[in-house]
Amino acid sequence: MTIPHAAIALRRRSAGPVACGLLALALGAAVAPARAASPPPFAAHAGLDLAAAAARSWTPDAVLIYLENDEDVDAQGSAPRWGYLFFSPTQHKSRAYSVRDGRIVVAEDLGMTFEAPPIAEGWIDSREATAAASSAASHALHGAPGRLSSMLLMRGAFDDANPDRTTWTLVYTSPEGPSLFVVVDAVDGKVRRTWRG
Repeated sequence: MTIPHAAIALRRRSAGPVACGLLALALGAAVAPARAASPPPFAAHAGLDLAAAAARSWTPDAVLIYLENDEDVDAQGSAPRWGYLFFSPTQHKSRAYSVRDGRIVVAEDLGMTFEAPPIAEGWIDSREATAAASSAASHALHGAPGRLSSMLLMRGAFDDANPDRTTWTLVYTSPEGPSLFVVVDAVDGKVRRTWRG
């Protein structure tokens, strides 16, 4: 399966959630080994150096294009496992790395081409993104119980005003209503958009 010009597709408001859902399913299939007892959770940035070093050994031009929690994320933006997706412009291939307990537990080529622009330098960590989103989430949920279920970092999604912006998208689920999506600018930490769906 090929996703040509994925960044353009993800910029469209109606296509964005569907495309991201398909990507999450594809990554989940690529990085889903059996789970043992959970190690302590960590913020997303803590696993980046390990994943980036592995990606550079795969190909020197690998760039990070997507990041998502691979196991449950807590209210502070930490998870026992994070998935990092890299793209090689010269090979036109994508490779996923899943980091857990200070080591890479999965390293696999993605079974489809996913060309996307690299994530901007200097992005805020998952804990800072969660802190930025929490007041917007509380306000939008009107006190209804909600749980942070997913965090993803990418460029070119869910921001029509600035489609090249790198953003964190946080998904809060609630038994009392539809999921809440909060988009946080991954460079300046400002909430850019919220919606239910």
